[in-house]
Amino acid sequence: MSRELVIGLDIGTTSVKAVVFKCDGQLIAEAEELITTNYPHPTWAEQNPKDIEEAAIFVIKNAMAKAQARTEEILTVGISAAMHSLICFDQDLQPISPMMIWSDKRSSHIAEKYLTEDGRAMYLKTGTPIHPMTPLLKLLWLKEEQARAYLNARYFMSMKEYLIQKWFGVRVIDYSMASATGFFNVNDLKWEKSALELAGINEEQLSKIVPPTEILTGLNIEIADQMNLLPETPFVIGAADGQLANLGSGAINPGEVNISVGTSGAVRQFVKGAPINKAMETFTYAFTKDTSIVGGPTNNGGIALQWLKDLIDFEGTYDELLLLADNIELGADGLLFVPYINGERAPVWDGRAKGNFYGLSVNHRKGHLVRAVLEGISYNLFQISQSLETIAGPAKKITVNGGLSKSKLWTQIMADIFGQSIYLSDTHHNAAWGAAWTALVGIGKVEGFSEIKSSLPHEKVVQPNMENHQKYHHLFKKYLKLAKSLNVFFD
Repeated sequence: MSRELVIGLDIGTTSVKAVVFKCDGQLIAEAEELITTNYPHPTWAEQNPKDIEEAAIFVIKNAMAKAQARTEEILTVGISAAMHSLICFDQDLQPISPMMIWSDKRSSHIAEKYLTEDGRAMYLKTGTPIHPMTPLLKLLWLKEEQARAYLNARYFMSMKEYLIQKWFGVRVIDYSMASATGFFNVNDLKWEKSALELAGINEEQLSKIVPPTEILTGLNIEIADQMNLLPETPFVIGAADGQLANLGSGAINPGEVNISVGTSGAVRQFVKGAPINKAMETFTYAFTKDTSIVGGPTNNGGIALQWLKDLIDFEGTYDELLLLADNIELGADGLLFVPYINGERAPVWDGRAKGNFYGLSVNHRKGHLVRAVLEGISYNLFQISQSLETIAGPAKKITVNGGLSKSKLWTQIMADIFGQSIYLSDTHHNAAWGAAWTALVGIGKVEGFSEIKSSLPHEKVVQPNMENHQKYHHLFKKYLKLAKSLNVFFD
């Protein structure tokens, strides 16, 4: 019996995944391939785009094989990709540089230079914070260095654009990926001329901007054969992984907040129009012509626990590490942790940011450190959510996913700090399902984005302890004072 299947291709910075779904969201098969990141200098982070393309082809073929899918069963393929990557290309559309990924910090000194009124004016047009993660700052570094790749470049693209150009022979970019560059005016949905002039490039060097439902046809026959897909299989451009993770978790309506915490983390919410946080604590990235996603990413999610585990030379599992905090009282006996150990994006947007344990005493043990780290991660996410409230209003529903959401202790801490019920998503394929659903919208198989809610699995709910919430409310004020006082020590 023939099935109707859809593939979500999710290109991250640690792996590439292809997930085969039925149209109702039922997972049929998945395949994943890890990506290597190179660090030629301490602040640089680069990947090989050709390796990622090969991985993308491989995972689609592998997922097709695992699903035992016939080519005619695949209705469409949707694409999700990590934001903020940059590759330089020559006139023959061949890459002449490695891909700089979001975590590349080589332009930190330029970011500091542009944290001025001019930089703020640019942010108010683009909704993109002044930060080394953005292609705008990456290009300013290349320009300052007079790098050969910059001088010889004819085009500049992200990883997703590179794939689309190789597979379909067109240079296009969706609203959300364009928003993440720092070159996109989030109000008129066009390339921002002042940003282009600053970087010394022109509009023709960037791709054509299209909506997330843009259909891509004419898949290269050789590529189609390698994927085991029909050349006429329609692909849909999709969006950035952040937008699609929200969509895939069902956080699509105003007031519905999605918090994702793996190694890093993010707090995101869809809004009508393109409101911008004037304090420059969050981003505003377009999704469709009428909607944007506002949010704040943090560099410091589960990586803080990984760091602590290594620091105290704990040889057990992460579950065993968390057990150390099970019997530690709320507030870790006066110990506060500011989790800026990996620099920080939201809410401070400072690559020089440093972490801090405050209140250490001879009475503290390893369990207190673990509890303080879990609470510090949560305080930081709560602070980001408060910034979102200034432009999007209070959260009506909070959905949480990612690796840390498997911790019963951490999810209870989150519910208690936020003072709201926390809804736990059962899947780690939110971005892939969001991409697949966008593809179904693109080809007209489903009516719209909000209908995705009918395809989502049942959510587990963690209820807050309001007595604990009041205690955390007091402790959060202390945390906020501590976090805001530390910037004088960043260098």
